[in-house]
Amino acid sequence: MTAQNPPQPKPLSWGIIGCGAVTEVKSGPALYKTEGFSVRMVMRRDLAKAQDYAQRHGIQEATDQADYLIDHPEIDAVYIATPPDTHLSYALRVAEAGKPCCVEKPMTPSYAESLELYEAFKRKKLPLFVSYYRRSLPRFLELKNWIDQGRIGEIRHLHWHKTKPASRWDIEGVDQWRTDARIAPGGYFDDLASHGLDLFAFLLGPFKEVKGISGNQQGYYTAKDALSASWRHESGVTGSAFWNFGTGLRTDEVILEGSQGQIRFSVLDEHPLRLLTAESSTPEIVLEITHPEHIQIPHALNMKKALLHGVPHPSTGETALHCSWVMDQILKG
Repeated sequence: MTAQNPPQPKPLSWGIIGCGAVTEVKSGPALYKTEGFSVRMVMRRDLAKAQDYAQRHGIQEATDQADYLIDHPEIDAVYIATPPDTHLSYALRVAEAGKPCCVEKPMTPSYAESLELYEAFKRKKLPLFVSYYRRSLPRFLELKNWIDQGRIGEIRHLHWHKTKPASRWDIEGVDQWRTDARIAPGGYFDDLASHGLDLFAFLLGPFKEVKGISGNQQGYYTAKDALSASWRHESGVTGSAFWNFGTGLRTDEVILEGSQGQIRFSVLDEHPLRLLTAESSTPEIVLEITHPEHIQIPHALNMKKALLHGVPHPSTGETALHCSWVMDQILKG
């Protein structure tokens, strides 16, 4: 008698709410290319664009009705990839439907809304993930290994220098969520700096105290465009940063100072990791680790481990809530 292979479990079926730019390469393919996951349906308020996305990505169904997707019996989990001001309302509906959820970053436009969202899923004992996917990327896991192994001794201070020129859209006042204070009070800070602040909590532990200064220097849009901050982690490590989105040059550099050396890296760009020490034998180590084509694949793989095997995920509602608190403290200034 020929032994039969055991039946394969049915893939966990996702629905995507909001199928804009972030889902084209970064996250959409990461979900449906992860073994054990599938994407069953996408939703966008513009039905024609939703149908176009579904056709191009080989997804079975498209809709312009979020409730239809959320309540559909063949949808097991929901990924929300809309602008931040709609994350709360959509995610609360997902919690009401009793389904796991992944929300794009930032979690919401404010700590108060993030807390409401976190508590809704906590009450229901449902998994809530947030797409701070740098916690899962190989280059930052190697960076964490360097820190945890004491490669530069005890960590003393972190400083992040992040700038970029104003875009043509900024100057011409083109409507977009990243510069509209009603959607993202911090503007590009909400979109970009949130990645770094969450990453620093992952690398160095939770923030304990945070102070910030923020304003709008250019007057091109309603959101903030110039910010600076200083902070202390619970571990005692201090930190500082400034973000300016109207400079002549683009910069993305983090300097991590230790008692026995220094690490230099970028948060958003793909510059090599650089480790510098006083040792004469190996004064500098340069390591290049490229990101995967679909940058959220490690994040999706970790969601699979969490949902199907109970392995803790590095980016949850709880960790993202802490990042929302840090951002609120900076934007108060």
